[in-house]
Order: sequence, then structure tokens, then C-alpha cells
Amino acid sequence: MRLLLLSDEEDKSLWDFYQPERLAGIDMILSAGDLKAEYLSFLVTMANRPLLYVRGNHDGDYVRRPPEGCECVEDRIAVVNGLRILGLGGCLRYNQGASCQYTEREMQRRIRHLWLALHRHGGIDILLTHAPARGLGDAEDLAHRGFAAFLPLLDRWKPRYLIHGHVHKRYGVNLPRTLQYGDTTIINAAVGRYVLDIADPGQIP
Repeated sequence: MRLLLLSDEEDKSLWDFYQPERLAGIDMILSAGDLKAEYLSFLVTMANRPLLYVRGNHDGDYVRRPPEGCECVEDRIAVVNGLRILGLGGCLRYNQGASCQYTEREMQRRIRHLWLALHRHGGIDILLTHAPARGLGDAEDLAHRGFAAFLPLLDRWKPRYLIHGHVHKRYGVNLPRTLQYGDTTIINAAVGRYVLDIADPGQIP
């Protein structure tokens, strides 16, 4: 199965200069947030494949005008083509009253509410977030610091992938595209679009 991972910056080659072959072979698109709703609606129409998303810290407008034809996976587990995908969007709170921003305690509460669903599904294959986990590809400034609340989730359920955005390539030329944390491969989708080939669930030993 081939996944297209996107976050934070619209790719001109997929929009302004779109050519059909650029989406050839893609089975699913995952957005880790902070992308224009029109962009996601365009991609899901052109690809004619499922597009799942979480909200970034600049996606408050999605509540009023969500991306058409796309599926929000905030605070739930979606099963698509056999893959169990859990979405937890937003970032660490740095502006009081802002939407799509959470304290550590608020994020912990969101995760606790998902515990029954995690047991019922027997875990997850992909954790789709906007912010990274603390200490795993994040930055030290408050706005771009990762959530420590994600770490127990990774330790307990060991998803195959954590896909996040939020930490742009312009923040540092040496930003890692991928990291490994135990059994979980972490991918920063904000460092340019990323194509991920993943084994179908039925082929996993």
C-alpha cells in the first residue's frame, strides 16, 4: 500500500502545476495539518482515494469549512484498507483561547478517552498527529515543543508509524525526516511531501 504524507506547506507540483501521474499509484493520502481546505479537497478529487486528516494549529477554519470529500480522524480510530489510524491533531498551547491548541493535561485527557477504542481495535498501525512527540523531532520553543503525552501511547501500543507535521524544514537544515523510537518509525511530513510504502495488514508477520 502506498501512502502520500503531507503537512504544513502546499506542494505546488500537486496543485499549481498538477499532472495526473504525480498521484499515480497512491492508495491513501494522510494530512498532518495546516494545509488549506481547498488543497485537500482538490487532492482527494484528483486522486479519487481516501484522504484522512487531523487539524493543525492554524486549521480553526476547518470547523466552519472543512475539506470536502475528506475524512477527519480527530480523537478516533479509523480503519481504512485494514490500517488502524488514530488522529490527534493540534499543538501545545502557546496562545490562550486559540483553537487547536492543548495543554499536556488536555492532551492526556483526549488520549484517556480513546483507551477503550484502543483495546477494542487491538492497538493501531498509524498515529497521525500535527505536533511531534516530546524529544522526537520537536523544537525547544513552546509553540513547537512536542507532547510528552504521546510517549506512553507509543510505549503501550507500539504503532508502526507516528506521522506528524508542525516542525517545518525552514526551522533547521538538519531536521530529521525520520526517526526510530522502539518499534515506531516517526516521519515528519512537514519536511516536504513523503511517499510511504507500507505492507498491507494481512502481510504483516
